[in-house]
Amino acid sequence: MRPADGPAIETDGLTKRYGETTAVSELTMTVDRGTVYGFLGPNGAGKTTTMRMLTTLTRPTSGTARVAGHSITDRESVTPHIGYLPEEPPVYDELTGREQLEYAAGLRDIPEAEAAERIDALLERFDLRADAAKRIEDYSKGMRQKVGVIQAVLHEPDVAFLDEPTSGLDPRAARTMRETIADLADREMTILLSTHILPVVDELADEIGVIHDGRLVAEDDPERLKTRAETGDTRSLEDAFLEITRDPTDEGRTRERAAE
Repeated sequence: MRPADGPAIETDGLTKRYGETTAVSELTMTVDRGTVYGFLGPNGAGKTTTMRMLTTLTRPTSGTARVAGHSITDRESVTPHIGYLPEEPPVYDELTGREQLEYAAGLRDIPEAEAAERIDALLERFDLRADAAKRIEDYSKGMRQKVGVIQAVLHEPDVAFLDEPTSGLDPRAARTMRETIADLADREMTILLSTHILPVVDELADEIGVIHDGRLVAEDDPERLKTRAETGDTRSLEDAFLEITRDPTDEGRTRERAAE
């Protein structure tokens, strides 16, 4: 099934409430096809809830969204076009790494020979081929993360949602992950990338959106986001992020302490 024309992701007023708590509020954004979109925010800002809505795992309270041209209310139309890596990769401890990936390929109806070729190439790329016959229960966190990423992109989706893909990886594996994400984007795959490792976003993202308290509070390309509008000075992405998400009450408390 080919994706419909238009942006890879577009939301309009997307909102999710849990009782009296609003996890995501009036989120409106557009992600172009073939780009890496860095989706940043403090813990509890609404990043994971947004990803779960866009991957059809959580139903929004209000608003609309389309992924690969399809409404997220039509799960059967959306899921063939997406891959999703949650913070905890969905793997079965009793399976070997290769069996897990073969199982994932079967769920995606990838022909057996084609699946074997893709699995071998990705296992090699992520330095997992020697461990492919071991049970996942014996894998380190980083190895489990690699398997999770592989199965998220194994079917070559139009849009991949990656939640903390470098979590638990050593420096060499983290570099491989960054190179893989860049390569996928070069192949016109759209990546929504959520991570607390800001240099990864700074290196890879074509555009960055910052969500805070459930609201999109900033959106721009990395260089403009790092440039102070009032002075034109360039700051680090970390400094920009901390300034954008600063709690105004913290500044008030600082002034109060200084006056004491």
